[in-house]
Amino acid sequence: MIKIITDSTSDYTMEEAEEKGLVILPLRVLFGEEEYLDRVNLSVDDFYNKLIETDVFPKTSQITPFTYEEAMEKEVEAGNEVLVFTVSSKLSGCYQSAMTAASSFEDKVRVIDTLSVSMGIQILIDRAMALIEEGKSLDEIAECLEEEKKLVRVVALLDTLEYLKKGGRISSTKAIAGKILGIKPVISFDGGEVNLLGTARGSKSGSNLLMKYTEENAIDLSKPFGMVYSGFSDVLLKKYINDSARLYEGKNPDDFVISRLGACVGTYAGPGTIGVAYFTK
Repeated sequence: MIKIITDSTSDYTMEEAEEKGLVILPLRVLFGEEEYLDRVNLSVDDFYNKLIETDVFPKTSQITPFTYEEAMEKEVEAGNEVLVFTVSSKLSGCYQSAMTAASSFEDKVRVIDTLSVSMGIQILIDRAMALIEEGKSLDEIAECLEEEKKLVRVVALLDTLEYLKKGGRISSTKAIAGKILGIKPVISFDGGEVNLLGTARGSKSGSNLLMKYTEENAIDLSKPFGMVYSGFSDVLLKKYINDSARLYEGKNPDDFVISRLGACVGTYAGPGTIGVAYFTK
């Protein structure tokens, strides 16, 4: 059997992970002196409450090689082969930690640097599960994913520049100007890094811009795709799904996989973000 290990930046709920048979390793989340394990003793609701109500900007800490090695050893001793999916190596040291741990298990473990986050990781895992169902070998699956991960796109509309400013990603001047003008940035996550695609004034224009960039990349609806939102409400995302229905012709919106951004991405995106993750054709 091939077992899948990933980290909490994938934003699976514990129920989803159990249903899919996934092993989720939590990152540590630090609010000043307070330390938590992502989605273990820090729920997503608790995270956003702290993010909004406190002046302390959170930090996340990578998973150690020892933690990865323990999880891998448990699966290998049970007679399983292991596929490990990590958050982008350009954002975290998790990939290097996993590679260090995997060196002890020779041909039993393969590590995939997803070059993505959140739903981008999830759709790669869903693709891997489909290949497992087809009876592909560990090496065949890893080889396929290394190619197909280049086609994964995550495109998102942020409600505010404030959290990018707090995280040092943009200047205070730009954040203040954006707040005054009601600027909504549209970003993409591909190649492992965050790229600013454009900005719009107001939510409606921002939603239209998100649709524009998604349409230009030609979604491959034969492969997994999903939606994400941040904060406490999915109202904005539901409106976007309704407004962009033509992009998903033939698909039932009720069947869309929807996830909520957790601590890793939510720290910089802030509440009110909506996004789409998909494979391009």
